[in-house]
Amino acid sequence: MSGAVAFPLVTTTAPGTDTGADPGSSTGSETRTGTGEVAGLSTTAAGRAVPLARDRSRSRLRLEDPFVGWSASIGVALLALFLRLWHLGSPHEFEFDETYYAKDAWSLLHFGYVRDYINSDGVNAQILDGKTTGIWTQNPSMVVHPEVGKWIIALGEKAFGMDPFGWRISAAIVGSLMVLVMCRLARRLTGSTALGCVAGLLLSLDGLQFVLSRLALHDIFVAFFVLCAVTCMVIDRDWYRERMARLVPSGVAAPRSWGPIRPFLFRPWLLLGGICWGLGLGTKWTAIFPMAAFGILVWLWSAGARRSFGVRLPMLKSALVDGIPAFVHLILVALVVYIASWTGWLIHANQYEEHLAATQYTQFVSEGPCVGEEPQNKTDPTKHWPTADQPDATGLGELKQSLQSLWSYHHDVYVFHTHYLNCKTHTYASKPFGWLLINRPVGVAAETDIQPGTRGCDAPAGSDCLKQVLLIGTPMIWWGGVVALIYACLVWVGARDWRFGLAVVGTASTWLPWLMYDDRPIFMFYAVVTLPFIVIALTLAMGKLIGPSRLPSVRRTTGVVVAGSFLVLVLLNFAWFWPIWTNGLLTHSEWLDRIWFSRWV
Repeated sequence: MSGAVAFPLVTTTAPGTDTGADPGSSTGSETRTGTGEVAGLSTTAAGRAVPLARDRSRSRLRLEDPFVGWSASIGVALLALFLRLWHLGSPHEFEFDETYYAKDAWSLLHFGYVRDYINSDGVNAQILDGKTTGIWTQNPSMVVHPEVGKWIIALGEKAFGMDPFGWRISAAIVGSLMVLVMCRLARRLTGSTALGCVAGLLLSLDGLQFVLSRLALHDIFVAFFVLCAVTCMVIDRDWYRERMARLVPSGVAAPRSWGPIRPFLFRPWLLLGGICWGLGLGTKWTAIFPMAAFGILVWLWSAGARRSFGVRLPMLKSALVDGIPAFVHLILVALVVYIASWTGWLIHANQYEEHLAATQYTQFVSEGPCVGEEPQNKTDPTKHWPTADQPDATGLGELKQSLQSLWSYHHDVYVFHTHYLNCKTHTYASKPFGWLLINRPVGVAAETDIQPGTRGCDAPAGSDCLKQVLLIGTPMIWWGGVVALIYACLVWVGARDWRFGLAVVGTASTWLPWLMYDDRPIFMFYAVVTLPFIVIALTLAMGKLIGPSRLPSVRRTTGVVVAGSFLVLVLLNFAWFWPIWTNGLLTHSEWLDRIWFSRWV
């Protein structure tokens, strides 16, 4: 299947005529002439008319074999799964924050809520030896992230046991499914199965996504749900325009018309998107920023569709007839899903009211200056949750009381994230401004000082070997992605191609909000949520290099060579860093060859 950006459309030009327009962009528009006919307002550089809205709105994938498309996408996802399952249980230890999430997941699975556990040096070793009794107390634990991610980790522990493979398998599966969704989204955006597979390969070959798919952390899950939600919204955009084309067969609405309204009160893909946003928020609160940004985009896309079909004042009219249903589908549905994800907490709310109603976060009043690395927090020991003084209610009153306690709990978590980490430091903390340039990776596991002649170490005398798992992105993808994002900004503004706007808005909404929190320890791997949009920018740029025509040409040949060379470099880059992503044995010299900058140590 060709990798060209080709959109099969029914156009108003003569059969066989190449309009030269890229129907995936939004440059074409039309208006009603004095005779009531539809006249196009845009032409290509060659002077040919851009297809009308009713023609551009029809399915862009009809000439792409769906069997081939799905088979290729699933093949890429299975390759990603194979790589992620390779020695998944190694190293046989708790890596980085797995020590929290794996235990919390086990507690949720067996007790219905997260219990605190004994803080002794031998607990981790006991779990790794297969013993899980006598570890958890009866008291609830003050966890600072929602529970969806932990429930997903718990599924793996239920199936395979409380060991490294068991608590990592869910991340490996979800990370591979994320690759599948990336293939399908890019195929929809470009109209090319080949480019869809390229996007999936780029995502699967990134070190950050790869390592997080082999760890029991929350970030791969929130990245997956955000990508799924955005994909649903893109499908909804196509669904909306294709439905509009059927409802307005003339290609233009009547004068002073609002366009069709009732057929768009229920939008199934937005409903599914709202569910995904709720699951994303139920994994990490940071999903709220892209949810807000893409919620605005849905309104703008709907208004643009109405405008292209001749509706006057489309922004205002769409805000009412499309904005309100979209708010219900996305925000309200997401809120319901989010609250439902706390069901285990709500059932055991009395435990939290008894033991956590007066935490240091509840009693927080203000924060004084830092002394050393610790903020001088001021607290009020008399403060506690209002529900702590209330008698236990029954029926709906109990539900109301539990929700009130959950609200107080959320306030405490918010205080933790916005105040209690200030003035703290961490070896692997990094400023978000440099994340896209890979300013500071995170070491999640390391075994050093392996002497020559032991455990396969063939280092020369006087040196040693080591093993490491480093959370670092594939440099070719991230550095090339920065260039692609700059290009995406230019094309989005200059050519009004909405697809590049998707990459820009996605990157901005998942990355820039972190700049507000750069006074506390935050880590580069949070940017895994940004990665899919970087991949989209790269894939669209490749499509532009190759061009829309499938006919042989110098441009097409040059574009294929450049895009193919970049993909090969990414593959070589991935192979080069493979040992420091998979706990491979390296001599000290071999390790230094992969640590390109001192800040990577």
